Amino acid sequence: MLENDTKTLTGQVVAITGASSGIGQAVAYEAARQGATLILLARSVDKLTVLSQDVTLLSGAPAYVVPVDVGSREAIDDAVAAIQDKVERVDVLLNAAGFGDFESVTGTDWATVKQLFAVDVLGLMYFSRKIAGMMIDAHYGHIFNVGSMAGKLPTPKSAYYSAAKAAVIQFSNVLRLELKPFGILVTTINPGPVATNFFSIADKTGQYLDNVAAFTIDPGDLAKKIVRTIGRPRREINVPGIMAVASVLYPLAPTIGDQIVLLFGNRK
Repeated sequence: MLENDTKTLTGQVVAITGASSGIGQAVAYEAARQGATLILLARSVDKLTVLSQDVTLLSGAPAYVVPVDVGSREAIDDAVAAIQDKVERVDVLLNAAGFGDFESVTGTDWATVKQLFAVDVLGLMYFSRKIAGMMIDAHYGHIFNVGSMAGKLPTPKSAYYSAAKAAVIQFSNVLRLELKPFGILVTTINPGPVATNFFSIADKTGQYLDNVAAFTIDPGDLAKKIVRTIGRPRREINVPGIMAVASVLYPLAPTIGDQIVLLFGNRK
């Protein structure tokens, strides 16, 4: 890809889970502006159909709709088979499907915990595994996994979500090592609060985004960072900067870190 190309992703196939909203949708628009061919994956066919029409106008390239429930291994198998029917390869995979739930450890319904790990962790792992197999054959590719600052910094009412995202981060670290000999890159995206509909499910109070307005990230800005990183050997994208610094300092002084979190980070 040439740096001075206005369509730097022309000819590249980008598959996005969770494409119907949030970070996934924002990256779909940004990748389309760069000319990418898109594979749009989510449960909502109606939303994906509208998105596919929009991004095709931007990219001038195909945008394929593939419905999938990332919480189901069988559904992922069917989705990957559909992808293979539509394109010869996948150059980029963004695992952006997921949800959160802000509740205490003892107050969270156990069915929600199991679904959280099925989607945010096991689904991401299985999709990565399936697409990595395709990329290994091509000796080329880039996998982006959406983790979270919650996987690096503990805050009350996010124990299960934090545990899930910590698993994503560590899985991605090992995946990066295993796929490096095949020329495949792996990048973990660890954002703080992003202004998306994620919080309409996670935050039952409806006040969290207002409480953390100083740290909130615009999904379009994050999408630009992600797309600019395609093809570049970057381990992680950690935003916002103040939380990235805090995530480095916390393991060095966890006792002090806990005190600071209880004073300033308990905003759910």
